[in-house]
Amino acid sequence: MRLDFFDLQLFLNIVDTGSLTKGAERSAISLQAASERIKKIEQQFAVHLFTRHASGVKLTLAGQVFASQAQILVHQAQQLQQQMLPFATGAQSAMTLWCNSSAQSEYLPLLLPSYLLENPNIQIELKEAESNDIIQALENGSAQLGLISGFFNSKKLQTLEFSDDPLVLICPMDHELQQQAALQLADVLNYPFVGLMQYHSLQQSIETQAKLLGCSIQYRLRLPNFAAIAQVVANGVGIAIMPKRAANRLQSVYSFQQIELTGDWANRKLLLAAKNFDALPVAYQHFSQFLVSHTSRLPS
Repeated sequence: MRLDFFDLQLFLNIVDTGSLTKGAERSAISLQAASERIKKIEQQFAVHLFTRHASGVKLTLAGQVFASQAQILVHQAQQLQQQMLPFATGAQSAMTLWCNSSAQSEYLPLLLPSYLLENPNIQIELKEAESNDIIQALENGSAQLGLISGFFNSKKLQTLEFSDDPLVLICPMDHELQQQAALQLADVLNYPFVGLMQYHSLQQSIETQAKLLGCSIQYRLRLPNFAAIAQVVANGVGIAIMPKRAANRLQSVYSFQQIELTGDWANRKLLLAAKNFDALPVAYQHFSQFLVSHTSRLPS
């Protein structure tokens, strides 16, 4: 079956004007050409679409059904053209992904380059925040897509598993904790810490857990990234908490001991979250599919 959108619009012009002649004029073709095009449609479906009379044409029952479907198809064609126009003209489409510190530093720098290269008209803004804040932003509609820790309550949201993302303790090689195989957060809060800057979501999350235990963390130094923390810890300044993925990456560069942290808070999963994935703009849906399908390709 072949349908020409010009023929559909011609048909609708005839319906709208009530005249084959006026419909042909509106479509900027001759009366004879219009008549032949309508005849081909009628032959294709083996129906009569119009009855002719002195003052013009009227729709048959088949014509009425055809008209309702033709309007849908023409409208969809117009929508398709509008949605393709930004790609044809090179217009930029911007998306914002809310994420915690771990996702921002350890996962997204590895995933996003290939996506951006495949989609040159896309711009992505990363907005770092603590998981509770991301959940709240998604629930109230100020965010559309976020990467959150599975430790926090997100029952009002739809989530997709993104990756395991456990936290570990790192300490100098000669530290008194270095023989421990696993520790709880409460076991280490009396030691001096090296941490991220106060605005980092991971540090805010660690401090929140410490407060729940009735403690406050004593920092000897705050630094902007995990590499700087690993270097300072390796030099014997203090202990630190960071994602296991970051510790594994940095242990080949700096000499420190890595110790497992126990508890649901530390053995977390990263979840991709939205209020309703099916209701997201198409660009966000496409990006979500990419994130979930490509995480397994990341190096361990």
